[in-house]
Amino acid sequence: MSANSVAPGAQQKRFAAYLDRLAQAAGHLDRVVPLKSYCTGLLLPGERKSVEPMAARLCPDNVRQTHQSLHHVVAHSPWSDEDLLEAVRQYALPAMQKQGPIVAWVVDDTGLVKKGTHSVGVTRQYCGQVGKQENCRVAVSLSLSTREASLPIAWQLYLPEVWTQDKKRRKSTGIPPEIGFQTKPEIALQQIRAAVDRELPKAPVLADAGYGNDTAFRDDITELGLSYAVGVQSSVSVWPPGQAPLPKRKWKGIGRPTKLLRRDSRHAPIAVRELAMSLPSSAWKTVRWREGTRKALRSRFAALRIRPAHRDDWRSEPRAQEWLLIEWPSQEAEPTKYWLSTLPENLKLLDLVRLAKHRWIVERDYQELKQELGLGHYEGRGWRGFHHHATLCIAAYGFLVAERSRFSPSARAGQVDLSVPEMPRQFRPRGSPGARGAAQPLVHRHPSANYCPGSAPATLGLPFLWSSLFITQ
Repeated sequence: MSANSVAPGAQQKRFAAYLDRLAQAAGHLDRVVPLKSYCTGLLLPGERKSVEPMAARLCPDNVRQTHQSLHHVVAHSPWSDEDLLEAVRQYALPAMQKQGPIVAWVVDDTGLVKKGTHSVGVTRQYCGQVGKQENCRVAVSLSLSTREASLPIAWQLYLPEVWTQDKKRRKSTGIPPEIGFQTKPEIALQQIRAAVDRELPKAPVLADAGYGNDTAFRDDITELGLSYAVGVQSSVSVWPPGQAPLPKRKWKGIGRPTKLLRRDSRHAPIAVRELAMSLPSSAWKTVRWREGTRKALRSRFAALRIRPAHRDDWRSEPRAQEWLLIEWPSQEAEPTKYWLSTLPENLKLLDLVRLAKHRWIVERDYQELKQELGLGHYEGRGWRGFHHHATLCIAAYGFLVAERSRFSPSARAGQVDLSVPEMPRQFRPRGSPGARGAAQPLVHRHPSANYCPGSAPATLGLPFLWSSLFITQ
């Protein structure tokens, strides 16, 4: 670590340069100051990262104007989420790769609990955040990951069919006309194709059973030239090792020759659970794949070369062999997890397990994005605002990822070297304990020294970060 990386103000300078990159991606000059301020607000200490409390932290003497500025840039300003996420990736990915190569593309989705029925995408559906059916909205993401760090590079709201067919709610929340119903695997494939088109460093695709169960999803990944290690449910059917569907029937000269593979009552595929339960004890090996926060993570695994069997009696050629990985913890009555993988046949069991289990790293990302950067705190109802807020949360997170990779492994939101005025003691944002209805705007008759978007920059005593927020032409 160089002396410059830890010198007073060095982190502020890096953050200011990073904000300049984001501002260029946002385009129009009038977006520069509020966009930079928004990202700064997300990294400041504070329990709530919605617009109003961030405005109070950033500019305690001018909350109303700052609130309007931040709200406009996130809810209404037509900058491109894709362009800004590309700027984040170009900054953070080289820093991540200094610690090691990209080892996985991780597909995941996350639920954000939300009351009511008017906020875009909200309906009663399964929410992983609470582990049950709940009123929420769900977004699908694609992340690039090294062994130590990962970064979301694509993010899109999953829009349930009930929303795509509701013209009134579509109009009120500003859903673009080209957005129709897509399943989560279809959204993920769209994100993966875009990453392939950008020629990002290729790596195996990881996903849970919500995606891995979809045969078309797996087939399309293979067609894109990528391997995968994806979860599947216990009911997925496969041909056991050494077996395959019966060949096509021999043509007898009558009718049209058939090209389809066959199966019958005596020769049929079986569910992966049935196959797992039939394995001898010698097939199971104990594997320790990484160190957890309290102890080493280990379990029992078996790996077999099988052929997936889904509807292969409508195919003319059997599916290629791939791995079936099964986890059966010693304390459980039956296997608990299953994966299908097109990783190389000569791969060691430990490496197969490590990669299949690597999806946990994205859960860590989401935990930090939600708890420290306010991913679920956006209070608006619109499509644009939902995606803009998430993009800026990811942008703030991208800076932290780069800092950890290059200089400070402990860099976290709320601990970045940023200087801001103190929030007024009497300020209570909506929804906080002690607040009465809507928050009251703060009017200060005796202005103090603070540096807010829209005000003239001071020339003395101005922290470097805040001087960087003002562009002079």
